[in-house]
Formats: sequence, structure tokens, C-alpha cells
Amino acid sequence: MHCLLKFRYFFIFCFLISCRDAPKTTPEVSDGNTNAEKVVEDETSDKVILFFGDSLTAGYGLELEQAFPALIQEHLDSLGLKYTVINSGLSGETTAGGRNRLNWVLNQKVDVFVLELGANDGLRGIPLIETRKNLQAMINVVKEKNKDAKIILAGMQIPPNMGPEYTSEFRKIFPELAEENQIALIPFLLEGVAGIPELNLEDGIHPTSEGHQIVRDNVWAVLNTIIE
Repeated sequence: MHCLLKFRYFFIFCFLISCRDAPKTTPEVSDGNTNAEKVVEDETSDKVILFFGDSLTAGYGLELEQAFPALIQEHLDSLGLKYTVINSGLSGETTAGGRNRLNWVLNQKVDVFVLELGANDGLRGIPLIETRKNLQAMINVVKEKNKDAKIILAGMQIPPNMGPEYTSEFRKIFPELAEENQIALIPFLLEGVAGIPELNLEDGIHPTSEGHQIVRDNVWAVLNTIIE
């Protein structure tokens, strides 16, 4: 199926980069490749699944075809389902950064929108009200620009570094937003991967290629219930 895929790199405009928050001082889901969005496109597809996220979506430390969006594309192809998967993961992205670039990314028709952001907010200790507000704003924009699009929110969890209250309240944001907006939820994107050394790179945060295969399964468990 790899022969059906082509890989394109889109460079982010300088004004998008200038909208980012101040340099980060806490380890996070990030790498230095903040100037490219990666797109995986099946030329024969007629519906679009857009993965909008950070370096977890971008496949930090791996080849593009090893990241879970590309693995989802392979699985769709194997089933004969006519979908194009677009990987719009940007390393280092926070919910504020995602909110700033979303309109630009949505200059195309999207049938399924998978929102995977928030991990960097949690690792930086960004106020929870800001994370919730930004995620809600992005959900609103998707609904406004693609009223028929189906939205999936990827649930995230963080280590207890920020204290038990912050960690617990952070985890609740995702199921609460999914329920309030009546959208699908991946309970925890990194279920079965987080905290398992052999499934993560040396940084302990980003999945290996084997880890991405498990992430693919976590995503597919929800995605397959809403695609046609």
C-alpha cells in the first residue's frame, strides 16, 4: 500500500510561528521540526480525515510512514475505504498555537477531524481554563467551517509532576468536552504505551514505531465507529 501514498511537506508561514507562546522551559511533546506540516495523501481517496495535533501526531523521531496517521491510512486502504489521511501534526504545538493555525489548516473540506492537542499544555502547567477554552474554540471552528464534519477528541493524561489536583483536573477536560459537544472520544491516546520504556523513545514521551502501532489501534477503535 505504500505505493499509493505520497508524502508532502508544507512549510508554515512566519506569521504562524510568531503567534506561538514564549520558549518552553519544561520537557514536552516537542522537537525542533516546528516548520513543517506533514501530509499523507492517497490519490484515490475522496473523503478526508485530518489529524490535527502535536509531535505525537507528527511522529517525532520516526519516519513519517511509521506514525499512526500513516498506519491508519494503510489500514483504510487494506479495507478498501476511500479516505485520504492528512497528518497536520506540528511538533511543540500547544492548544493556543493550534487555535492560531486552525483556520489556515481548514482551507479544505474535512470529513473527519481528529483533535490531538493538550499534552504540551499539561507538561508546561498552563492554566486548565486556558486549555479547555482553546480546545472548545477549536471544536467550534471546525463545526462552523465544516458543519458536517465528524469530530474525534483524543484524551490525554500527564505525569503527576504538576501535583495530583492539576493532573486529575487535566484528565477530566477531555471526556467533559466530548460529552458537552456530543463528539467522539479516544479515552487516552497513549493507552498501553505511556510509561512502558520499550514502547517509547529515550525521552520517555514519544512512542517508538511499535508504540505507534498500538496508538493506531487506540485511534481505530473509535474511528471505525464513525466512518462510512
